Amino acid sequence: QVQLVESGGGLVQPGGSLRLSCAASGFTFSSYYMSWYRQAPGKERELVARISPLGGNTNYADSVKGRFTISRDNAKTTVYLQMNSLKPEDTAVYYCKREPNYWGQGTQVTVSS
Repeated sequence: QVQLVESGGGLVQPGGSLRLSCAASGFTFSSYYMSWYRQAPGKERELVARISPLGGNTNYADSVKGRFTISRDNAKTTVYLQMNSLKPEDTAVYYCKREPNYWGQGTQVTVSS
């Protein structure tokens, strides 16, 4: 069965960096778009970044452009989200998604001094 396991979340100061990982299994990883979403308290879940199956195309939410980078390693069946210059408004639970319909359990990212 499809499994998506996120890791790498935590508490970081404003301006800091984190790298999230999502280890995937149970499907042909290199055939699917993969995405990162996030959900802050009291807000709807929103798309952060998406990457095409072979990694050649990416797209980002305007709020993270220039600060976050999505990448993937198809040999390791893992998708990453490098987050730099973090802001308090980036605080949320971050979810990995295999498009169109499988979600990971989420990992908490808290940006606070």
